Amino acid sequence: MASSTQGKDLSGTVHVDADLRGARFVECDLTRAVIRGCEISGLEIDAPWLRFGEPVTVNGIDITPYVEAELDKRFPGREHQAAESPDGLRTAWTSLEAAWTSAVERAGTMPPGIVDESVAGEWSFAQTLRHLVFATDKWLPGGALQSGRKAHALGLSHAAIDAGPPPPYDAVLAARADRQAQVRALLATATSELLDTECPNPNDPARTETVRQCVHVILEEEWEHLRFATRDLDVLAAARA
Repeated sequence: MASSTQGKDLSGTVHVDADLRGARFVECDLTRAVIRGCEISGLEIDAPWLRFGEPVTVNGIDITPYVEAELDKRFPGREHQAAESPDGLRTAWTSLEAAWTSAVERAGTMPPGIVDESVAGEWSFAQTLRHLVFATDKWLPGGALQSGRKAHALGLSHAAIDAGPPPPYDAVLAARADRQAQVRALLATATSELLDTECPNPNDPARTETVRQCVHVILEEEWEHLRFATRDLDVLAAARA
């Protein structure tokens, strides 16, 4: 029978001859976890912040550079997400918008209602777009611009409980397009001086970030959630093939 260890502290535990086939680890802290002499056929790891931590090694080889390079090949333009200059960030955003346009167009060609379908408990395509509305509100008006502009009601945070029927998809697309336009407008006239400007961190106002760092967070959120969304569209398409 499946059981859950939700909320339990298992740090430092040792598992020997344990059967973990089909086990699922969601939002767990596996920092410096060690797997020795284990059968890992079919093992799947999805770690959005792979490049920001310590090396991840398989049989003594750090796989992080390889994974990052492969993702850059699959998502052209992703390699610019850490750009520093105004022109570099404008190029990064143009590539990103083009990639998302393709994803939205693809979703639009699929059967009605598929944008609200979840795969393996993950956010649906529409929910992903709503989260990006939330992320943009948090890091642009709430961070880089300090405009005090009210966050959109359709924005979806990680902590939110999304109960009830989904909102109209057209409304989600409209909110999303508006937030994309806000980022585009900022970058259109951005200077190095503006990017260097410090502002309170939206997660901790006692800390500061630069406008550039806020834009980097938005770019990271955008690329990672594009990867999630296209992955799940692939699954949904295959199920209907």
